[in-house]
Amino acid sequence: MKTREAAIAFAVAAACAALAVTTQVKAGGEKVSFPEGFEKGVMYATLDRYDIKQFRELYANKEAVDAVRAGRPAPSGTVLTIVQYKAKTDDKGNPIKGSDGHFVKDGVVGYGVMEKRTGWGAEYTDDLRNGEWEYQAFTADRKVNEKANLRACFQCHKPHEKQDFVMSLASLSGTGLPKSVARKSGPGVVGISEFLFGPEKIAVQVGQIITWTNTDDSPHQVTVQGATTVRTPVILKGQSAAVVFNNIGDYDYICGLHPNMKGKIEVTK
Repeated sequence: MKTREAAIAFAVAAACAALAVTTQVKAGGEKVSFPEGFEKGVMYATLDRYDIKQFRELYANKEAVDAVRAGRPAPSGTVLTIVQYKAKTDDKGNPIKGSDGHFVKDGVVGYGVMEKRTGWGAEYTDDLRNGEWEYQAFTADRKVNEKANLRACFQCHKPHEKQDFVMSLASLSGTGLPKSVARKSGPGVVGISEFLFGPEKIAVQVGQIITWTNTDDSPHQVTVQGATTVRTPVILKGQSAAVVFNNIGDYDYICGLHPNMKGKIEVTK
C-alpha cells in the first residue's frame, strides 16, 4: 500500500473508531429519560457553585435514599437528579446570597441525571464503565442536551468507584457533614473555600507536608499534574488530605472534580 493510501486508510479507521465511541456513549444516554416528578422524591443536598455561579439542588427517589441510609448499595432503579440554577448576581457580577446563606436562584439552566439499572453499562470498556450507571443531560425545557459530553461524566465519576461512583454519597447516606468548619492557616496549610484554594500559590521545602482542608459543602479532590499525576482521596467538608513533596520543582494542581479550581506549589531546598 502506498504511503498516501495508508495514511488515508488510517485516518478513516481512526474516524470510525471515534464515531463508534461517540455513538456508544450517546446510545447509553438515550436509556435515561427525563425523571418527571423527581421533585416529589428527596432533596438530599443543596450546593453553591462559586466557580460557575450556580446554585444546585440534588434529588433522589425515596427507594434509593432508604436503601443507602440503611447501609445498602443504591438499588436498581436509583435516579439522582441535579437541578442547575443560575445564581442571581449584583451589579458587579457577584452572586447574591439569601437569608439562608445560599445563592439566590435566578432560573433553571439545566438538569443532570444519573440512573442505575441492572445490566446497564456492559457495553463500556473497563476504563470507562461506571458500574451500572448511565448519564444524561437536559436543557432548561427538559429536553435532551445534544451538546452534552456524556463521556466526560463517566471520566469524572470513574475515580469514585469505592463510593458507587456517586460523589455526593455522604449527603445521600445522611451520615452528616459539619455545619461549618474553621479555616486553618499556617505553613504548609491550604484552605479550600468557595471553590478556591487559599493561598493559591504555596512554597514549601523538600520533604515538607502540604495539607488541604475543605470548608465547602461540595467535595473536592486535589490533583497534582506532572509526569506522574497524584490524586488525594475525595475530601468532604471538614476533612483534610496531605501530600509530601520530595522533589524540587514547581507543580500545578487542580481540583479533580472542578477543574476550574487551580493552584501552584513551589518546592525548594
